[in-house]
Amino acid sequence: MPKDAELRDHLVRLLTAPWAHITAEAALDGIPAEHRGARPHGHVHTIWQLVEHLRICQDDLVKYSQSADHESPQFPDGYWPSEVVPPSEEAWAASLAGFSEGLQRMVTLVQDPACDLFADLPWSSEGHTVLREVMILADHNAYHAGQIMQLRKALSTA
Repeated sequence: MPKDAELRDHLVRLLTAPWAHITAEAALDGIPAEHRGARPHGHVHTIWQLVEHLRICQDDLVKYSQSADHESPQFPDGYWPSEVVPPSEEAWAASLAGFSEGLQRMVTLVQDPACDLFADLPWSSEGHTVLREVMILADHNAYHAGQIMQLRKALSTA
């Protein structure tokens, strides 16, 4: 396997496979509705807040990787939902679907041989690359998947 294809394969697995950590999708599987907005003592966020944060941040990283026209949310408030509890079952389902779709968009970008993972994004004055954005996304998703699992354990839903 050529080195470029091998790197792309590793990046896709880093985003989607449970290598050294649980995947966000696995951490989010089967959470009871009554626990999505619960905040056990000692925890800063609810599962809903973390799910929406993951979706919003991932969407930002993917769009930033693809377009100079993308405008990021205002930091930090724009990266967090205003609600503590999902407003509806539909909102919960839409957030999960949006997360999965965003992850797939990044995977598709990584798998595209026309995408130079190492090239500076022309709209970045800081030397950002798609490779950098993918690694930030993988790290961010893994971190918050761990937080979600801690919440699930505290709520006894793991």
